[in-house]
Formats: sequence, C-alpha cells, structure tokens
Amino acid sequence: MKQMLTTKSLDAMPPATTKRYEVRDQKVNGLHVRVSTTGAKVFYTLVRPNGARRRIKIGPYPVVSLADARRRAMEIARDVELGEFDKIPDVPVERAPSLGEAIPQFIELYAKPRNKDWKRTESVLHKFDGLKDRPIDQIKRQDVTRVLDDIIDNGTPTRANRALSAIKKLMNWYVMRGDIETSPVALLRPPAREVARDRVLNADEIRTIWHHSDVEGYPFGPFLKLLMMTGQRRAEVSDMRWSELNLDEGVWELPASRVKNARLHIVPLPPQAVDILRSLHRFLDSDFVFTTTGRSAISGFGRLKERIAATLPENTQDWRFHDFRRTASTGMAKIGVAPHVIDAVTNHKSGVVSGVGATYNRYTYLNEKREALELWASDLMKIVNS
Repeated sequence: MKQMLTTKSLDAMPPATTKRYEVRDQKVNGLHVRVSTTGAKVFYTLVRPNGARRRIKIGPYPVVSLADARRRAMEIARDVELGEFDKIPDVPVERAPSLGEAIPQFIELYAKPRNKDWKRTESVLHKFDGLKDRPIDQIKRQDVTRVLDDIIDNGTPTRANRALSAIKKLMNWYVMRGDIETSPVALLRPPAREVARDRVLNADEIRTIWHHSDVEGYPFGPFLKLLMMTGQRRAEVSDMRWSELNLDEGVWELPASRVKNARLHIVPLPPQAVDILRSLHRFLDSDFVFTTTGRSAISGFGRLKERIAATLPENTQDWRFHDFRRTASTGMAKIGVAPHVIDAVTNHKSGVVSGVGATYNRYTYLNEKREALELWASDLMKIVNS
C-alpha cells in the first residue's frame, strides 16, 4: 500500500488483524511504516548499497516524527548514492537484541519503575538463559515451550506459569517499542492449572512458629511476630522503616511507593506490636527496622522457612509466608470483624476506599482497623499462651 503519509493518517492507522502490514510513503522513496497487531508503528527505509537490498530501521512513531523519519531516510539514501553508507557507523541497521541483552534492558526500563517485585521477574526470566544468545525475533514458541516443560518436570508447575507471564511481558514490551514486529509467545497459554490457595495455619502451627521466633531473635524473630500480628505483606513488613512509624500514636504509615496496589496505607498498631518495636535496637544512621547491615532490609526468607519447617511436624501441610496474611484475615473474620474492615486492614483493592478517596481520606476506617487488629492480637496471644 502506498500513500502520502501525514501525521493524521499515521494516527488513524488501525492495528493489523492477523499479520503486520506496511504503508509506503509517496513523498520519500523507500520510506515506509510497519503496523503490528498491537498497533505499534515503526519507520523503515529500503536502500540498495552495492546492489544489495537492505531494510533499515529508523525508529518507532511517534517517538520519531514523520518529518524526522523523512529526513533520516533521505540522509541514508544520499549516503548510499555517494558510496558512503558503509562508512557511517551509526546507521541503525535493523537488528533485534538477543534475549541476554533484552532481559537487563527490560528490567531496568520497564520492570523496575512499575513492579515492586521486579527481582522475582528478573529471577524467573533467567529460566530462559539457554536462549540468551538468540535474537528475540528468532525465538519460537517451541523454544519457550521446551523451557516451560523443563520447569514443570522439576516439580514447579506454577513457576512455569510465572515464567510464561514474564517472557510475555518482555516480548510485548519490545513489540510496543518497535524492536520486533510480533511476539512469538502471544498465543501460548499457561501450562499449569492453578488452584487458589486457602491454607490457614492452625493453632499448633501458630504457637510453634511464635515460639520459634523467640529462638530466632533479632531480626527474623520480631519480623515473624509482626507478620502474624499485622496481616500485612511479607515485603511490607521486612522493609519496614523507622520513618514510617509513630509509636506514640501506634500508627504505621506505608507510603504508596512501598505498597503493592500503589496507594498509601495506614496500619494501626496494637499495643503488643508497639511493645515489640520499642524493644528493638536501632542501627546507627539506618532507617531499616529489620536489617543485619544497616544498608538494606533483611533477606534469606528461603533459609528462614527451612529453619521454621525443622520445628514443625514432618506431616505439616505445605505453607508459605503469605499464609500468615490469610491466617490473620481468617482469624479476624472468626472473631466477628466485618469483611470491609478486613479488606481495609489488608489493603485489598476490593476494599471500599480507593482512588481519590484513598488519598484524601487516609485515616478512613482507622478506628475500625485499630479495633480489628487489637482483637486479632489479643486472640493471637491467647493461642500462643494456651
């Protein structure tokens, strides 16, 4: 298809239905735009240096304007005519990055700014390291499927689902950037069926883990106790800062930058939690509550889980740290806390306070949340001391 390209016509071009299509510019010979199924538009130009046909990528629209694309296409055509094309090192000849190049770029430019759990995304993407030397536009569905099959064979089917989700995001991001035209994994479905977890710790397990916390000591011991007592997410508790705490008022203010759903969250602290926090020593010039270095929050939760598992009966059902959160929610429900208050305590998106209201009514349900957490803390102490 050939037409006089304009900004208006570029903006109006619909996404491709099944396969990308091209529209050639009537004004500048060789210049054309490719439109992918995602709607991404990328400028290219065709030239024949030394008689060999070459397609050269100019860049994605609208990052590269139509005027800039025409100017660059004419510069390349001039260099070809003058025999200087191969002497210019910065001509962006079309080339997709290898997966080994793509992963760190994707993590740095996309995952880190958007995903608080980017380290887990980075880790799971390295499951595809066997393909790291392959240009991403040459990776095929069969290549990805083989990696997923190996993950499943190792006994971690849900990990295969996470790996597929991560590689899909990476590929889609490169499609949107115009570095590749289509995602090779777009049609792949999660290889494993997932069942929502409903694991809740029983009284004996709660008691055993609480007493193990005393053996652990600082920093993991008090971390475990606050994890069980507050019902907040593992990363939110482990990365707790002193600057977020007002122990005199019994308030923990989690900024939006540290919360999964990116909205400020106020956690009223029951007296038992305040007592635990007051008992902790503080690293000099460090804002981290739980730390071994003063420079970063605690890590090594896999080893912590192994130490806890060694204290539990051998036939104990599989558990995760996230189960503490579910246990707290279930415990509050059993003692009569209303569902919308539990949602407010745990900061679920299904909660009733959201959007602008969450910004201007930061302390909405503060009293109800305080009462709920104090009731749960008291019930927890009864379990621990029984």
